[in-house]
Amino acid sequence: MGSFVKWIGGGLGWAFGGPLGGVLGFIAGTVFDSLELRIFRKPDGETTMGDFATSLLVLIAAVIKTEGPVVKSELDYVKQFLKQNFGEKGAGEALILLKEILKQNIPLDAVCTQIRSNLDYSSRLQLVHFLYNLANADGHLSGAEQNMLNYITNGLRVSVSDKRTVGTMLEQDNSVTAAYELLGVDRSTSIIDIKKAYRNLAIKYHPDKVAYLGEELKKVANDKFQQLTRAYELIKKERNFT
Repeated sequence: MGSFVKWIGGGLGWAFGGPLGGVLGFIAGTVFDSLELRIFRKPDGETTMGDFATSLLVLIAAVIKTEGPVVKSELDYVKQFLKQNFGEKGAGEALILLKEILKQNIPLDAVCTQIRSNLDYSSRLQLVHFLYNLANADGHLSGAEQNMLNYITNGLRVSVSDKRTVGTMLEQDNSVTAAYELLGVDRSTSIIDIKKAYRNLAIKYHPDKVAYLGEELKKVANDKFQQLTRAYELIKKERNFT
């Protein structure tokens, strides 16, 4: 923790090629130089926290530009996330970069394609969860924000059922009805299929899938995993199976 540029400069992989690289390359001669970014490339093509964070910043810019001027509640949410993951200094550096990205036209289709081709499904789900929480930071999702989120989730090839799960998690509803929605099943679903649905979701949401993102984001993933587990336990109790 402590420096955002250490993360993005500590092994520039796929995120600095293609359309993402184009967005960031536009400001490389000004912002990066002022932050003393030391660039070197990882030889193995491994996805890093820097790749993830860079992708997230570009998608954040797309979401918060949806309705014109940046909303304070959304910016505060982004600041809090950045502070938790990169510290005060790192958050300040990331916000400088975000400010410059906000000035640009983002080729969203191409960006989503690049992210989809290089990030595993569990990591893309983490991106989507963050973006939904960001758009809901002011207490509601506008029609324009929902359309943008749909556009991004489609571009990242997040399934309809998983998008529904993201929405249900956002509502923080602990009812049995919400538990079924969270698992993407209903009360008429067989016990065998309920177990299968939970296993599939547990694989996608297991925190070890995103361990490379660092302890803070692994903790966020673990919270979502526990939310799924609580929903499953609620259904097991109602349906009386083990």
